[in-house]
Amino acid sequence: MAIKPLQDNLLVEPIEGDQITAGGIVLPDTAKEKPQKGKVIAFGPGKVSEDGKRIPVDPALKVGATVLFKKYSTTEIKDGTKDLYIIDESGILAVVE
Repeated sequence: MAIKPLQDNLLVEPIEGDQITAGGIVLPDTAKEKPQKGKVIAFGPGKVSEDGKRIPVDPALKVGATVLFKKYSTTEIKDGTKDLYIIDESGILAVVE
């Protein structure tokens, strides 16, 4: 399936956190927290303002960039076996360099 985000939405592949705690305890899937870090796969052209002009997505948000996003600002989708998130630009907190 080919997914092309619209407006100011980004398609992000989540990066899973550690599965083992500092004390060496292995966490089961049910105890893991939802990831808040991911890699940008694609993004839309930007929002359209009230006067009809397109406002492009922030230039720091490019394909391949690692981003931090708000915990509950995602829409989860599946692309085959991959879990992906669609997040609007305002849900992105930072770009990891």
